[in-house]
Amino acid sequence: MNEKKFRICVYIVLFILVIVFFTKDFNLFSDFYKNIKPVKHPERLDALVNKNYRLEEDYMPSDLEEVDIEFSHEHKYLRHDAKIAFEKMATIAKKEGYQIVLVSAYRSYSYQEELYNYYVKTSGKNYADRCSARPGHSEHQTGLALDIMGENGDYNRFEDTKEFEWMQKHAHEYGFILRYPSDGYDITGFKYEPWHYRYVGIELATYLTNKKITLDEYYFKKYGK
Repeated sequence: MNEKKFRICVYIVLFILVIVFFTKDFNLFSDFYKNIKPVKHPERLDALVNKNYRLEEDYMPSDLEEVDIEFSHEHKYLRHDAKIAFEKMATIAKKEGYQIVLVSAYRSYSYQEELYNYYVKTSGKNYADRCSARPGHSEHQTGLALDIMGENGDYNRFEDTKEFEWMQKHAHEYGFILRYPSDGYDITGFKYEPWHYRYVGIELATYLTNKKITLDEYYFKKYGK
């Protein structure tokens, strides 16, 4: 191989590496936000809401209840079963020396729309799609999803807390799963969120935890895409 051809090969390899580096988190060739389907039974505890399953704009759970302010940052609402389970979990954790505080729970379609548009405006669409759901695609609209923080008072650093370790061991015992694991981006479409949990009921939460699979994988296997 002469020197000219060698340089061309080097440039091609470098170009490919640059493309891979800058697009590795964006999943450009994925099916996210394509062939979008409606969530047919949003009231089910195993309802799948993600980048391909969308809630109607006017959907609002009928059994939302305010979470005890002792375990919540300001006024937050969850569906009845999720609320009872969360308060029980937070109570037991507190008795064992852990502080689990709810910082985000039910969000309306319009709230999510404002939040998503804010991320688009401030950080760009690619960032927004990795870190925030488009309106109608947020689990928070189901009233079954929650973001929590620990004793450090910063949900973005929840992984650094002893509460995170406690949740890893016990969340499923109360019906909760870590929704967006560190190795699940290609499946869920969302980056790792150690603070984001989803209520699915004790039986399913235990199954998913033991099998180490996401709700998406379970849903696709049971119901198909």
